[in-house]
Amino acid sequence: MFKFTLSEIRDLIIAFIVISLCFAIANVGRDANAILSILPIIMVGVGAGFILHELGHKFISMKYGYWAEFKLWPQGLIFALVTSFFGFVFAAPGAVYTYANYMTDEINGKISIAGPIVNIILALVFLGIATAVYPSAFTSETSVLIYIICSAGYSINSFLAVFNLLPIGNLDGSKVFTWNIGIWIATIAIAGILTAASMTIGVEGIVRLILGF
Repeated sequence: MFKFTLSEIRDLIIAFIVISLCFAIANVGRDANAILSILPIIMVGVGAGFILHELGHKFISMKYGYWAEFKLWPQGLIFALVTSFFGFVFAAPGAVYTYANYMTDEINGKISIAGPIVNIILALVFLGIATAVYPSAFTSETSVLIYIICSAGYSINSFLAVFNLLPIGNLDGSKVFTWNIGIWIATIAIAGILTAASMTIGVEGIVRLILGF
């Protein structure tokens, strides 16, 4: 059973709002009207990706009997905001801290990989929905909106997965790499392919390939 402190809920909400804003700025620049227009769409992808990513860590930690709590990293939020003005987001607004007297590399690795796996699954779900509604997007405004939301969700979650799997600092990738290099290679390869496809041919290009257009 999940247990949340009031400070944890507060930190999650703050991080969610700021990271959503960062991705909006990175996508459309400093145009306030454009930011406000795209922000609700971005918030769906970030909301699913960021919140569920952190809950993935929390769930696995608590499964092993540890207390786990998300804590905001103010410096990380500021850095994310600064980098967003340069067209990318260094998304490290905080982390789930697991409190344990002792933890093996295997358990630490499994807790750490949970977040990126959630993002990979979400990216594929968003891509699947985008593919399903694409044919009707030419004639339905609702389908267009769903497609746009899912396109953003795919791009954001694939990026969050590959970013968090980088084996640097306190990112998830460092702990997964220490635990099992093979699993790290497999997961970052999948996340990398999803992200590279999003950045090169774009979500519409991927969808059209899937549909054979």
